[in-house]
Amino acid sequence: MIAAPGHGRDSGRPRSPLHRLAPGVKLLALAVSGTGLVLIGDWRVMAAALVPVLLLYLAAGYGPREMLRQLRPLMWLLVILLVAQGLMESWALGVLIVLRIAILVLMAALITLTTPTEVLIETIERLLTPFRRFGVNPAKVGLAFSLALRFIPVISDQARQIREAQAARGLGRNPIALALPLIIRTLKMAADVADAIEARSLYDGDEPPDDRVRARVVSTETRTSCLNASAPETSSISPSSRR
Repeated sequence: MIAAPGHGRDSGRPRSPLHRLAPGVKLLALAVSGTGLVLIGDWRVMAAALVPVLLLYLAAGYGPREMLRQLRPLMWLLVILLVAQGLMESWALGVLIVLRIAILVLMAALITLTTPTEVLIETIERLLTPFRRFGVNPAKVGLAFSLALRFIPVISDQARQIREAQAARGLGRNPIALALPLIIRTLKMAADVADAIEARSLYDGDEPPDDRVRARVVSTETRTSCLNASAPETSSISPSSRR
């Protein structure tokens, strides 16, 4: 899936040309290639499109293992899509859709792996500045993008906690028992973060915040709200399991 922000595991890697490439160029390439993928109607051509993606990962200092790691959280979704499309339409269409989603995810993940989060957000805000006259607030879009990136590891941790609770209750690997509480927790965390931002009026007006305000919103508010959201459910597991 989309890589966690900061990509701290890259600290010991030599910076590749892809790391040094301007974020705006990467985003433009993602938009153009994504449009091209939508126009492809043959699954064999789509499968061939995996080759340049693999070459890009190798050029950035990664490889097939990193590609699989990025796709692992989506495996069940891709399998469900493949089976559903195969039974309702055709297996060729199912393979085409699954490959298209996988390639888009891999390309987006490569951008987050090779670009610092702060630089990526600043680039997005800068690209959206001309649309301010149409009512678009670049600062708020940047905040939403930043929160989305930082929620990825939080949601993964929530899923791990729910799976551990399922194992303690003897529920096995029931996907519905995982999906429902995960969706509820995610929505609650999102509501808590929105309330925290609104209560502190950190984003009133159209002017973008400085780096200190953005850091406070992204780190402190997200962390405390996520802890508050997850505390009741995790604490309620232990008493029942003891009984």
